[in-house]
Formats: sequence, structure tokens, C-alpha cells
Amino acid sequence: MASNNSDDLDQPGDGRPPGGGHSLNLYISGATGFVGCHVLAEALRRGHTVTAVVRPGSDFRLPDHIPHDRCRTVSVDLRSRTGLADSLAGVDSVVHLAAAKAGDFYSQFAGTVTATENLLAAMDEADVRQLIGISTFSAYDYLNLPAGSLLTESTAVDTHPALRDEYAQTKLLQEELYRQWGGRSGNRLVVLRPGMVYGPDNLWHALLGADFGPRFLRIGSKATLPLTYVDNCAQAIILAAERLDAEPDLVDGETINIVDDDLPTQSEYAELVSARTETPPTVPVPWPLLDVTSRLLKAGNQRLLHGRAKFPGIAVPDRLHARFKPLRYSNAKAKRLLGWQPAYSTVEAVERSVASMERRFFPLDELTPATTGRSDRP
Repeated sequence: MASNNSDDLDQPGDGRPPGGGHSLNLYISGATGFVGCHVLAEALRRGHTVTAVVRPGSDFRLPDHIPHDRCRTVSVDLRSRTGLADSLAGVDSVVHLAAAKAGDFYSQFAGTVTATENLLAAMDEADVRQLIGISTFSAYDYLNLPAGSLLTESTAVDTHPALRDEYAQTKLLQEELYRQWGGRSGNRLVVLRPGMVYGPDNLWHALLGADFGPRFLRIGSKATLPLTYVDNCAQAIILAAERLDAEPDLVDGETINIVDDDLPTQSEYAELVSARTETPPTVPVPWPLLDVTSRLLKAGNQRLLHGRAKFPGIAVPDRLHARFKPLRYSNAKAKRLLGWQPAYSTVEAVERSVASMERRFFPLDELTPATTGRSDRP
């Protein structure tokens, strides 16, 4: 497995201890989602008080062993401003995870862009001035990035996301809202771009290939995967909130990529997961073959059909490159600015994920009043 550090970047680690040294009142949107529930657990573990946003009608309930003076839930629909400002009373910082990942453009626009507009307006009304805005690696322009390049925070973002998918379009619009809000006097902002987040029930993912009937097309084998284990990612998110509060001059306005240390190749990761849990039957497809095929299809479609033909995502170069192009990645900035050190290796993360699936283990289950103090290791 390849290291994702690079000699041409500032080396990570600046000797500062992680965290801001005091408890924050954090408002976490998307707190019941895959990443959100781990962020909620990490915040409580590190000694913070949390307001967890749940959707109206959700059956989510805090376990009885979670101190209710440390965590409360609020039922609000971010697509509406009703009750939003009131739900932010007493909050120090917002961690905005909520976003729509499925549906047509209008559904995702409402769940991501409109929701963010409403939350930022409510933050202004409630005088909450610190935001950790969660973005995505989908923001980058992969098609025009040469294979083998080092992808960093300075890599250009996609200026034609409509050629990709609704998720990339709406997340880029969301980032614009973050930056408009963060650029106003008195507001503080950190934008985090996690890579592919994996963990329990999310081990086999779209960076490995695509469904093809009863089979799974394994596209490529040698490309490094920009992965972050969900517990490692959660720790980085809470560290960002702590840093923004304690040392705003260090991180305010920054964009930070989140990927782990020992990033595996596609084949290494697939073998690791397949050895520990059931995976679909696969058909290998070489990346260069599919790359050439998709480019020929695009050229023929534009020349003969004026772009009217619709192809599967893996046959569209803009989408194909975003998922499978061989690149290199760095987490040097996250380490340098946040004092972050991924706590779990890829092997440990996969083994923990499989164990959690076998036990049907929920992230909050391991927390007790005795374990909600600060800890450097999740």
C-alpha cells in the first residue's frame, strides 16, 4: 500500500497538540447518516456537547446510556427555514454534513443547496459564526488532470459538472455558498473534502467498479484509492471544529482534503475486503481499454448524434475519470493544520468494519459516561 505523503509538500505535523482544550457546543446536521453518526460519537468522546439534527419523522433515538445533558436531538427539515434559527440557540460551531446523494437534480438541489442556504441564513439569525462545511473529492476536475498527478487542495475544481452527475453539480454549488458566507466579516469557515469514506456496510464501493447485471465490473486494478475510514474521517472533522475555535488564524478559510495514510490500490483493497466478507462476483476490465472506448463513444456521439445519445456512467469520460483515473493523493495539509493522524490503518479499518457488521454495532453503542472525555484515538 502506497504512502500518500510527498516530498514536494510541507511535511505534516507541527508539534501542536490536537484540539482546542475546551468543550464546544456543536450542531451536527446529517447526524444520523453513515458519516454523521460517527462524527456524533467522536464529538461526545472528545468531551463536546452536541445538538444532533434529525429529519422530521425519523425514528432515531439516543441510547439511554448517552448523557442527555451532553447531547440533544432537534427535528428540523433543512429544506425549510421553519424552526432552524431556534434550533441553533447556544451553538458555538456548525458541522454541516447533510446533503442529498440520490434522486434527480431538483431533489438533490433541494437537499443540498437549498438546505445549505437555509442553514446559513439561520446561522446569521442566531449569530453562529463558525462552520465546518463538508464537501467532497467530487469537486475536482479529473478529466483534465494527467494520470499519475498528485491531487491536492490546489487542484482545479470541475467547471463543467453537468457533464458528471447531479451530486457533483450540487456539491460545487454548496461550496460556493460556504465561501460566500465565510467571506463575510466575523464568519469563520473550514471546508473539508473527504475522499471515499468507507466503513461498516460501506466497504464495497463505486471506486472499484460498477454493477453489470448479476456481475460487478472491476474497472482497473493499479490505481490508488483516495480512501478515508469513517472513524479516521470523523476525528478529522471534530479536530477541524476544535482548531477553528481555538486557532482561527491557522485554519479560517482553508480547504483541506481528508484521506488516510496507507492508501491501497484497487486490487489490494478488493482482495482485503473479499478475504473478510462476501463480495459480488466480478469481471475485470482494464482501465486503459475503457478509457479509450469511452472517448470514442463520446466523439462519435457528438459527431453523429449531436450528443443526444445516453450512455451508462462508466462510458462517459467525465464520470469515468472521476472514479477510476490513476492519481496520487496527499493528507499533508490535514496533518499540518489539524494535527490529525489517522488512528487506524486500512487493514485495521476493514477488520473493525467487518466486526461491527457481524455484531450490528452502532457507533454510539461503545460510548458510556466514562468514555465521553477527550481522547486522541477513536
